[in-house]
Amino acid sequence: MESRKKSKALKRYVFVIIVISLLNAASSVTHYSIPEELDEGSIVANLATDLGLDVGTLSRRKIRLDTLANKKYLDINKETGELFIVERIDREYICNTKAAATCVLKLDATIENPVRMFNIELEIVDINDNAPHFRRDTMHLDISESTHVGERFSLNNAVDPDIGVNSIKTYYLSESDHFSIEIQTGRDGSKFTDLILKKALDREEQASHNLILTAVDGGVPARSGTASIIVRVLDTNDNAPQFDKDSYTINLTENSPIGSLVVKLNATDKDEGSNSDLLYSYSLYTSEKTQQTFSLNPNNGEIRVKEMINYEDFRIYDMEIIATDKGTNSLSGKCKVKILITDMNDNHPEISIKSFSSPVKEDVAVNTVIAVVSVSDKDSGENGQVDIHISDDLPFALKESSDNYYELLVSEPLDRERVPEYDITITVTDRGNPPLSDNETITLELLDVNDNVPQFPQTFYTIPVMENNAPGASLSSLTAIDPDLHENQYLVYFIIEKEIANTSMSMLFSINPENGNLYALKTFDYEIEKEFLFHIEARDSGVPPLSSNVTVHIIIMDQNDNTPLIVSPWRAHGSEVKEKIPRSTDKGTLIAKVIAIDSDSVHNSRITYQFLQNTDATLFSLDQYNGEIRTMRMFSYRDSRDQRLVVIAKDNGEPALSATVTIKLSTVETALKTYTEVPLEYDIFSDLNLYLVIGLGSVSFLLLITILVTIVLKCQKAKPSKAAPPCRNSVISERNSTIADSTLVSNDAYWYSLFLAETRKGKLVVRQPVPKGARYIVSSIPRSTGLTETSDSAASTLQVRKSTSIIKERFS
Repeated sequence: MESRKKSKALKRYVFVIIVISLLNAASSVTHYSIPEELDEGSIVANLATDLGLDVGTLSRRKIRLDTLANKKYLDINKETGELFIVERIDREYICNTKAAATCVLKLDATIENPVRMFNIELEIVDINDNAPHFRRDTMHLDISESTHVGERFSLNNAVDPDIGVNSIKTYYLSESDHFSIEIQTGRDGSKFTDLILKKALDREEQASHNLILTAVDGGVPARSGTASIIVRVLDTNDNAPQFDKDSYTINLTENSPIGSLVVKLNATDKDEGSNSDLLYSYSLYTSEKTQQTFSLNPNNGEIRVKEMINYEDFRIYDMEIIATDKGTNSLSGKCKVKILITDMNDNHPEISIKSFSSPVKEDVAVNTVIAVVSVSDKDSGENGQVDIHISDDLPFALKESSDNYYELLVSEPLDRERVPEYDITITVTDRGNPPLSDNETITLELLDVNDNVPQFPQTFYTIPVMENNAPGASLSSLTAIDPDLHENQYLVYFIIEKEIANTSMSMLFSINPENGNLYALKTFDYEIEKEFLFHIEARDSGVPPLSSNVTVHIIIMDQNDNTPLIVSPWRAHGSEVKEKIPRSTDKGTLIAKVIAIDSDSVHNSRITYQFLQNTDATLFSLDQYNGEIRTMRMFSYRDSRDQRLVVIAKDNGEPALSATVTIKLSTVETALKTYTEVPLEYDIFSDLNLYLVIGLGSVSFLLLITILVTIVLKCQKAKPSKAAPPCRNSVISERNSTIADSTLVSNDAYWYSLFLAETRKGKLVVRQPVPKGARYIVSSIPRSTGLTETSDSAASTLQVRKSTSIIKERFS
C-alpha cells in the first residue's frame, strides 16, 4: 500500500530540471534539481552539453563521477554524455536531518587529457512518501483533579521525515469535553502540541480520559498518524514546583571532560512532605541526542557531560527540564536550558588526492597540471581556515582552481638524469592555536626522453700500434657514456669513412658496434705508413638519434725488422771485396770505408761497425761510427801479403740486426798512385790522370744536353707518364758492368763518406743535385785501367744516360 502511494505521488509530481551555472572565482558549479524516488535509468540532464564537452571524446578522456558514501546513485553515459539515475535516491536517507532546508548531493566530475574537474550540485526535492508517527504510541498523563482550567500539558510530538509542505501540518484531538490541544511551531518549523484543560476535572465523576491525537502532514494526498492519550485524574496536590528562572543559557567548550558539571538547576515546591520532594527529568521536548549527551541527576538537578562533545556535530543543545513533586497528585514545573558549544581546534585538516598523473615524460611542459587535490577542515572560524604548501626546493607549484581545490603544476623544466623521481609532500595547516596540520606524499616518476648526446671521456685519442701487428689485433676500447635510459642509452659505434691513398678506413680498421673495441684489419709497416687520423662516431638508438664523434690518431711504432744493408764497398752477392794496397802505406792511411744503411726509424737505424775477424789486430783499426778502416802502423816484412777483414754493421734495435762484409787486402811491392782526399766543395783533382778530366768534362757536357732534351720532351707531352714511386734508400747496381755499379739517395754525410771510399779505389765520383735540393744522386764509375780514352768516353756516355734515366724514373 505504501509503495502504491509513493508511485502515485511520483506520477502526479511534475518536476522541471533546472540547470544553474554558478560562477565562483575561476570554477563553475552546475546545479540540477530532481525529485527523490526517481526510477533507475531516469535521465537527469545531458552533462556533456551543459559543460561544453565533446561527446565523442568522453570515453577516451575517461570522464567519471566520484562516489558518495560508497554508493553510486548517478553515472554518466560516456556515449551520449547523459547523467542518469543508477540507484533509487531517498532524500530522507541521504539528508537525515530536518535542519537543512534543502538536500544537496555534491558530486565531482573528472575528465583527463587535460585533467579538469567540474563541481555538480544535485538538489533532491522531497515528495510526500512518509507518514507522520509518534515516538510513543500511548501517552499517559496524570492530572490532579484540582488542576485549573486552562492548564497545559506537554504531549509527545509526532515526527515526519519529509520536509516543507510534506511535513506535519496540524494535529487533531478526538472529541472531548474537558481537553483541547494547542499547536505550537518551533524555531525549526516543527509542530508541537499542548494538551489544555478546558473544563475542571472531577475524579469521582470520571477517573480517566482516553483521547486520540492525530498528526496530519501537508502533502497531497495528506498522510497521518495517531497516538493514544490516557489521562488519569489524581487527587489534589495543588502546588507545582517552580524553577529559579524560566530559561538558562550555558556556554560549554567542546571536548569537555566526561562528568564535567554544566549547570545545577534549582526548583522549589511550597507543599510539604512528599508533595515537596522533587524529581528532575527531561521533558518530551528534549531530543534523544541531547539526553544521550548530557546526564540529569533526578535528585539534585545537576546536569553533567555524559559523552564527548564535538562542535562539528552539534553546536546548540536545547532541553526542557521538568521538576516533579512526590505528592499524591504530583505537580511539575519546567524550565528551558540552552547549551552553546564553543569550538576548539581539535580537527586536523584533511587532504584528498582527486587526480594524479604519474609517470610523466621529463620534457613535460611548464604549467602542466599533474595532480588535483582538495582540502577541508571540520572546525569553524580560523580553526577551519587552512593553508596548503609544498617544499620550495621542488620544481612544482600549487594553484587554487576553485574553493578548497588546488592544482599541482610543473613550475620548472624537469631532468630525469638529475632527479629520476620526486616525492612531493603536500602539507595543509589550519590557523588555529595551536595549529594542526596534515600531509600527503605522492611520488612522481619521470620517463626518459632522448635529450643527452653520447659523450666520450676524451676528445682526442692517440693510440700507439707496433708495426707487424697481427690482423684482427685489438688496438683500444673507445667507450662513450649516455646518461639516458633504455633504447636512448644503447650506443652504436662506427668509423666515419675516409680514404687514404684510395684505401677506405673501413678496410684498415674495424670497430665493434656494441662495445667500441677497435681492431686492425691488416698488418702495418712503419716503413710504408707511419700514422692514421680518422673519426669514430657513437650514436644512440633514440628517436631522433643523437651522436658525437672523437678523433683517433693511430701512430705506427717502429720495430727493428730491417737488417742493415751494406752499400759500400760494393760487392757481388756472397763474394768478397778485393783490394790492393802498397806495402809502403803510411800509418793512418784510409784503406776502405764501410757504409751501411737501415730503413728503420732513427733509433733502430743507428749503425755501429766492428771487426768480426781481423788477421792482425795491430795492423788495422775500424771507427765504430763511420766505418773507416785505417792502418795503425806501417807494414813490416813479417806481415802476411794477404789480410782478411770481416766487418759487421750492427743496428741499435732490440734485438740488434746486422750485416757483414769481407774485405781481402793484398799488399804489393810496387807503389800505386795514391789520391789525395779533398773536401767536397773542391772541384779540382790535381792527381788524376788527364784522361779522367777529359772524361768528366764529356760526362758533364752530355748530362747537360740530356737534361735539356728531357725538358723539351716533357713540355711536348700532353700527359706525363706515371712511374713507380721512388723507394727509400734504394740501390741500383749492375754487376760486371762499366756503368754505375751503385746509385743511392743519401744525405751529405753519406755522400762525403762514399766519396772518400770510392776515390781511394780509383773511381770517379759524380755528385748531381736532385729536384727540390733535398737529396743527391751519387754515382760511382769504376776506373778501368787499360781502357782507351775512347772507351772511357763511351763509358761516361753510358753513365750519363743511365743516371739521367734514374733521375727521370725517380722524380717524373
